[in-house]
Amino acid sequence: MRRSSTDESPYRRSPSLESKPGSPPLRYSSEYEYSSRPFTFGLRTTPGPQAAKGGYAAAHGKKYVVFYLDLSFIFLLELRRCRMAEGCLRCLRYGMVFFNLLFWLGGCGILGVGVWLSVTQGNFATLSSSIPTLSAANLLIAVGTIVMVIGCLGCVGAVKESRPLLLSFFILLLLIFLLEILSIILFFVYQKQIDQYAQSDLKRGLQLFGTEGNVGLTNAWSIVQTDFRCCGVTNHTDWFDVYNATRVPDSCCLEYSENCGLENPGTWWTAPCYERVKGWLQENLVVLWIFALCAALTQILGLVFSMTMFCQAEKASTFYA
Repeated sequence: MRRSSTDESPYRRSPSLESKPGSPPLRYSSEYEYSSRPFTFGLRTTPGPQAAKGGYAAAHGKKYVVFYLDLSFIFLLELRRCRMAEGCLRCLRYGMVFFNLLFWLGGCGILGVGVWLSVTQGNFATLSSSIPTLSAANLLIAVGTIVMVIGCLGCVGAVKESRPLLLSFFILLLLIFLLEILSIILFFVYQKQIDQYAQSDLKRGLQLFGTEGNVGLTNAWSIVQTDFRCCGVTNHTDWFDVYNATRVPDSCCLEYSENCGLENPGTWWTAPCYERVKGWLQENLVVLWIFALCAALTQILGLVFSMTMFCQAEKASTFYA
């Protein structure tokens, strides 16, 4: 007697209603064993095409998540970098406003002192006869005006982030810086010629001492001879050609008194004023170089900061245009 097909495999089942035609039936093993999840029992099945497709989709999903995280990280880094750049530009702008405001106030002070000297003292500290306008008062007025204009351009340009004002500030500061460098180079190259010209010009200026309309020159020579304890440009005999006699101004006397320049030459200063002033400048040469380096460094920083703000303002205007 022949067995039926159902007796040969007691665990063989007909396909379920959910299974689709054409799909391979699920195969079950005849042994019970642990599944992949802990503390659960079940039948081990062989993964079919749908399971493989689900694993492929899960792998792609992981890639999308990693890509999203990387993109978010890069975005956060760029955002932090932009915030740092914005903070640096803000500090740069505030620094330019502060220092240019100080320069503008300093220029106002220098201009005020120059105007006061010009009104009260006339052409104060005028030593040159060929350039009578080259006085301390006029120099202070010129320097104060230039510092005021540059400080105003830099301050207003930094506050409003105006490209024309920042460019004007940069050009003026660059011209002044180049003129200073050119003047220093010419001074060291033609130092002997400058010394000879200065001495001859100062000697010509002695002819105007005590004359009408030259109060500034007279006061300047009196102050120099009294403070530096000297007499004349090269020596005290320079005054003999001025007075056409053996006489010097009263400011050349060891002890000042009225008409002391008519007395014995032993009571006069004999050191030359030109050499005394030149020696004083050489003694304070370190201080002068430190001042020059600080001024040059300030000008270079002003040039760099103004050009940086100009380029940033140009980028912003191009981006928003």
